[in-house]
Amino acid sequence: MKKIAVIVAMQSEFELVKNIFTTYETLETKNFTCLLGTISGNEIYLMRCGIGKVNAAVQVSEIISACQPDYVINTGVAGGIDRSLNVADVVVSERCAYHDVWCGEGHFGQIQGLPLFFESDKNLVQLAKSVADDTTHFGLICTGDQFITEKEVLQRIKSNFPSALAVDMESAAMAHVCHLRGVPFVSIRVISDSPCMENDNLNQYFDFFESAPQRTFEVLRKIIEKMSKKHADNAD
Repeated sequence: MKKIAVIVAMQSEFELVKNIFTTYETLETKNFTCLLGTISGNEIYLMRCGIGKVNAAVQVSEIISACQPDYVINTGVAGGIDRSLNVADVVVSERCAYHDVWCGEGHFGQIQGLPLFFESDKNLVQLAKSVADDTTHFGLICTGDQFITEKEVLQRIKSNFPSALAVDMESAAMAHVCHLRGVPFVSIRVISDSPCMENDNLNQYFDFFESAPQRTFEVLRKIIEKMSKKHADNAD
């Protein structure tokens, strides 16, 4: 049995993601509340951390200390910043970076003493690839404390990170903590809007949550189930 922490930012994401469970219980500690359930023999802790880098970092650190998960998986929605993506496509992080950090000349996006890119766990990425379809993309997710609504801001991010596929407000902060704590990490994000495709991506974002099917995050369940099968095969 593996222990997997699944972390989302918002209540709207939480309501969609909890449909991966058939049964669950509520686990409350002094510092956080989460749902505890099982999927294919794996122990899953589903937590809502709140929006933004600080909330993400604090809550990931808390759940690592309290539950000692084998893996941390961030999921939720993200803005697409590459024209290859459509709304409801999935982006799996091969690496994460900050798009709003500047520590002086030669250190854009990078905190001195830390890597520019926080690499996702290769085994988790490979599991995602094994269940991927043509709506699943793999690459760079950029993070900043900013909801991107203006094409000029998007273009600035793309100029600094040409390979970026998506932007959000939590992934790199979680990857940062997992890097420091030595816990395997990956982010799996569903594209809710795309400022490079729409003039009014804010309404596109709200429309996504109005129409998002309950199984939006089914790829997450498939990855967890695949983890169990791989573990069983290795045991044999």
